[in-house]
Amino acid sequence: PAAVDSPIELDEPGMADLIDGIAADGHGLVMLMGKGGVGKTTLAAAIAVELAHRGLPVHLTTSDPAAHLTDTLDSSLDNLTVSRIDPHAETERYRQHVLETKGAQLDAEGRALLEEDLRSPCTEEIAVFQAFSRIIREAGKKFVVMDTAPTGHTLLLLDATGAYHREVSRQMGKTGVHFTTPMMQLQDPKQTKVLVVTLAETTPVLEAANLQADLRRAGIEPWAWIINTSVAASLAKSPLLRQRAANELREISAVANQHAARYAVVPLLKEEPIGAERLRALVKVNVK
Repeated sequence: PAAVDSPIELDEPGMADLIDGIAADGHGLVMLMGKGGVGKTTLAAAIAVELAHRGLPVHLTTSDPAAHLTDTLDSSLDNLTVSRIDPHAETERYRQHVLETKGAQLDAEGRALLEEDLRSPCTEEIAVFQAFSRIIREAGKKFVVMDTAPTGHTLLLLDATGAYHREVSRQMGKTGVHFTTPMMQLQDPKQTKVLVVTLAETTPVLEAANLQADLRRAGIEPWAWIINTSVAASLAKSPLLRQRAANELREISAVANQHAARYAVVPLLKEEPIGAERLRALVKVNVK
């Protein structure tokens, strides 16, 4: 490819535009989804901090076992609660609950069978799903910003959510009683905004497009895409980075024109965005 001689001037929407759209609702579930390593944790923290700074109540939570939200935040903020869905802790809590309720009236043999049942792999899936359901119920009164696990784990969680929805629909459908399942909440754009996070590179964009197709099959329409750590958006001066920036333009164009209803581009930063002030600066960086 031909050398790029001058910094690329990028005229793309930044995060501030997306957050204005999210904040306008006053409450709701905001889920960041994407493959590992694209920066979901940092972006989730940045969105949560900015919403909290605007005086809105926010619960920032993660279902990613590798995420370190407290490290990213580096401080406590008014209006902001931070939590983590810990699969091991949730599974143990669920096991204890079942043993204390269903197991209370069983004899030793029945209790042993129940304990064996609770050692099956699906116990963790049920426990994590219940924790997920508890947290997203809060979105009726506040913002819940969820940093999800990498794509494969997220799709497993959605499978559990879908299975629960089908079972409740089967049981309640004949009764005429109104009901709402977590899946119905995820499918309702008035209650849930899914943000697909990617990088301006061929494979990550392709993987994000595949994730979007999976979500659509589940009846969930992503609200926006975020292209993170973009060299093209950072006004790179070195010839090597300028070349990389030029290569990004095709992928940014593909997201804008083929994949996303709305999108934002976040520049590659010189310093890690750790702490509330730097996270807010990440939102305020204007790409235009």
